[in-house]
Amino acid sequence: MKLSLVLLIVLTLFSVKSMAQFTQDEKDLINSGTTETPFRVLKVTDQQDSIFLRQKCSDIENINESEDLQLLIDRLKATMAAESGVGIAAPQVGIARNVFLFTRIDKANYPVIVAINPKIVNHPEETICFERDGCLSIPGISGNSIRYPWVDVEYTDENGNLVQERLEGYSRESDFTGIIFQHEFDHLQGVLFIDKLCPEINE
Repeated sequence: MKLSLVLLIVLTLFSVKSMAQFTQDEKDLINSGTTETPFRVLKVTDQQDSIFLRQKCSDIENINESEDLQLLIDRLKATMAAESGVGIAAPQVGIARNVFLFTRIDKANYPVIVAINPKIVNHPEETICFERDGCLSIPGISGNSIRYPWVDVEYTDENGNLVQERLEGYSRESDFTGIIFQHEFDHLQGVLFIDKLCPEINE
């Protein structure tokens, strides 16, 4: 009986911890600056950073009840602007949670969209080779990556609305919104673009 009670308490504590909004370390990092303070971007050239970037992230619970989440989003925006990026994911700044920003190149004025707990729910079997993929966490390096020409996605936006849409675009010269989403989504799985490089063609 006592053993059963102990197991119940342990399972309850584990469940509560797994459902927690953010860990204390995450809260401390998020609150280490104001809404206009950029985060330090993790780089693969640093061993500890590289290890962190390779882990799989967790969903964010209680999306509409967290000031920490809003501050995280604001600081991600500040970081992306400071780095002149078209997207950035939470693990790139040391937060292992499923949230990223991506630019809608297919929309007027290129709005930056927040994707919380995103999913790719469908994609074609065919792939394309996207030219000159790059990453804020891999400075000075670019490469051609294997991507889908379109993806059907689901995510919760900054206002708490569930969004379901198809994202297309894979041309570096015109629209590559779908590629940006795929790139940032990969970060949440611990995957970098250098893991998906196109095979070299010998002419």
